[in-house]
Amino acid sequence: MTIERMESLIDEINKHNKAYYENDRPTITDQAYDALMQELMTLEAAHPEWKRIDSPTQRVGGTPLESFSQITHQVKLLSLDNSYDEGDLREFDARVAKELDGNYNYVLEYKIDGLSVALTYEKGLLVSGATRGNGEIGEDVTDNVRTIRSIPLRLEEPIDIVVRGEVYFPKENFRMLNEQQEAAGLQAFANPRNAAAGTLRQLDSKVTAKRPLDIFVFDILQGTLPSDYHYENQQYIGALGFVTAEATLCETIDEVIELCHAMIEKRHDLPYEIDGMVIKVNRISQREQLGVKVKSPRWAIAFKFPAEEKTTVLKEVVFQVGRTGVVTPKAEFDSVEVAGSVISRATLHNEDYIKEKDIRIGDTIVVQKAGDVIPAVVRVVTENRTGKEIPVAMPSHCPECGTALIKQENEVALRCLNDYCPAKLRRGIEHFVSRTAMNIDGLGISIINLLIQNELIRDYADLYYLSDRRDLIVDLERMGDKSVDNMLMAIEQSKNNGLDQLLSGMGIPLIGAKASRTLAEQFKSMEALQAATYETLVEVDEIGDKMAESLISFLSDEENSRRIQRLADAGVIMTYDKGHEPIGDVFKDKKIVLTGTLEDFSRNEAKALIEAQGGKVIGSVSKKTDYVLAGASPGSKYEKALELGVEILDEEAFKLLIKG
Repeated sequence: MTIERMESLIDEINKHNKAYYENDRPTITDQAYDALMQELMTLEAAHPEWKRIDSPTQRVGGTPLESFSQITHQVKLLSLDNSYDEGDLREFDARVAKELDGNYNYVLEYKIDGLSVALTYEKGLLVSGATRGNGEIGEDVTDNVRTIRSIPLRLEEPIDIVVRGEVYFPKENFRMLNEQQEAAGLQAFANPRNAAAGTLRQLDSKVTAKRPLDIFVFDILQGTLPSDYHYENQQYIGALGFVTAEATLCETIDEVIELCHAMIEKRHDLPYEIDGMVIKVNRISQREQLGVKVKSPRWAIAFKFPAEEKTTVLKEVVFQVGRTGVVTPKAEFDSVEVAGSVISRATLHNEDYIKEKDIRIGDTIVVQKAGDVIPAVVRVVTENRTGKEIPVAMPSHCPECGTALIKQENEVALRCLNDYCPAKLRRGIEHFVSRTAMNIDGLGISIINLLIQNELIRDYADLYYLSDRRDLIVDLERMGDKSVDNMLMAIEQSKNNGLDQLLSGMGIPLIGAKASRTLAEQFKSMEALQAATYETLVEVDEIGDKMAESLISFLSDEENSRRIQRLADAGVIMTYDKGHEPIGDVFKDKKIVLTGTLEDFSRNEAKALIEAQGGKVIGSVSKKTDYVLAGASPGSKYEKALELGVEILDEEAFKLLIKG
């Protein structure tokens, strides 16, 4: 009777799941549902040979992975060209009309703000799930997608099919997740998309299972299509057991434009975030006639919503010290929800930016998230002024160490030149452990601050002596045995990274990731590099005068020499024997424009990082630009990016992307 009971439990639980997740009409209490699940898990534990691949117990998560393997997509997962106004949409329609002689219609769908995945089914059973990745190769997140309740483990028909969908966080689920994060003393997620991406890429699927992700499936990538019309195929997808987003048939581009404009405001009423609309030619045979470009189809386009603006009141301007000593003003204002997340801070870049916009404490300000990502103060509502507003006073001394601030030649930023400024040391450690440097997992900003506050570290060399102080670390708040051991293991493993990553982590002015590798390849050891002369250094390709001077100054500094010796004494490898493998593909095939003065990178360093991650730096902003990396005083390129709706990254967002 045991196997019959297991089969009965699976059928019963699946019916309850469908009632709850698809029909939004639960037919059983949570307590009763949990009792059924517990009985099934007990039976499967006693009889693992009978456990089914589509058992609902697969949704609770399994053994943590060490890393994700890769899956090559059999059908390339294309991205979409963007449009930003009526003119762009009419140009798209004109191109379609030219090829199809006017006999066509469109399907209009929501552009869900989430993470794209491909789901593969064999004989109706889910066998794999993969992220989009670069469109050709994605990460194998099968264990994690199994935990998403709205993804069927078994389809209504025993067919072979590959579908594409968008994993997302519903607004209410996202709010509850951030409440849980804050209650646990952890950092809140910036927006639902980041939360969805971070959750789906958890190595521990049990963590994913505890976070209520959802999915909309919107395309059949492989398998027999029941119809030559996408709209009808979507109905078929729904009949298989998938949840599909709302789709609307439009006979003309005028209908498309009208609905796109209507959704700019209506989108806020949806229970999930959308950042635009997707327009697709309905007929599949006509899509084949139109064809595809390298990265995007000619038969579809995305209409991106304009950046959402909200008004709030500027309460205070605080000043933060970066790794290089640049002091950046930050606006603090009454919390306001913009583009799906609550913000209360935004960078004001520098004194010139504040003066140009005439920003004063107490002002009513207009804020937006440039590209729906970066909080920005765009203007002041001067007509709301009462006369009590206070002009922003720039500091004369470092807010962290009290050292007099200076403006260096040709710079607009104030800078602290004290090498031992606590803020610079703290930011130096954050940079040292980052992905572009020593890549040490488990050492986020909150943990670094905790270690500094308890005087367990003062600089990055101290990290390699933390194993001697394990008992003290375990006693700290939020630092359990397992997390401490994982952190210490990651630190220990980083000793073997090699000279290039070590140089990159040290934060030597003007010496970024690419220059660090060049130097490591040329000199092979720290000892040889320390003995190098100015003349020897400038003979190395891509190492210029200022870079050579900066390196010599850094390596000859007594405190830096002490740190290097402590690293060597701790067993950190200071030689180089790697090949020429690329660092990563975060920006693969992306076009990026740099503008303004960056705080933690020189222009050359940022360019090298982008190129090392597969991207290309271009000189001007157009609709084909993927990102604009903006520093202080960004100028006309920044304004052009806002006008075109190109995604804008500040340094923090840039580093988050690099870090992954």
